[in-house]
Amino acid sequence: MESNFISAGAEQKVYRFDDFHVIKINDSIFYEYWLDYFNSLLIHNYFFQSTAYDFEGFKIIDDTLYAVVKQDFIEASEPTDMNAVKQFLEFNRFMNTRNNDYLNTELGLIFEDIHDENVLSKNKVFYFIDTIFYLTADFYRK
Repeated sequence: MESNFISAGAEQKVYRFDDFHVIKINDSIFYEYWLDYFNSLLIHNYFFQSTAYDFEGFKIIDDTLYAVVKQDFIEASEPTDMNAVKQFLEFNRFMNTRNNDYLNTELGLIFEDIHDENVLSKNKVFYFIDTIFYLTADFYRK
């Protein structure tokens, strides 16, 4: 499996599965509960069907529990214009709160870690491949 390693972030490791998919293992470090992680996956799949996550199960590695998901492999064709991503998100009512973080008060969603390694551009279309969503208290009031 290590021979298929692509990259790692703070919360997950990414491996090539085949020519069309990657496998990601995530220890949910960014979430208080596993339910928060699964809510984030569901929200991602709702908004970004072209890069939807397929939950494959759990794996224990060195006494740490990881969720295992499969996702389509996206190869960027050009650098991502983060100003255009910001405009796209603001058009969809996700307002930039700081750095790479956004908030949609109407939906009660926080959307974080939006940078050029997590949003790829292929043929001038954005592909959000590594998203972090959190629900706010307002989410439950809607």
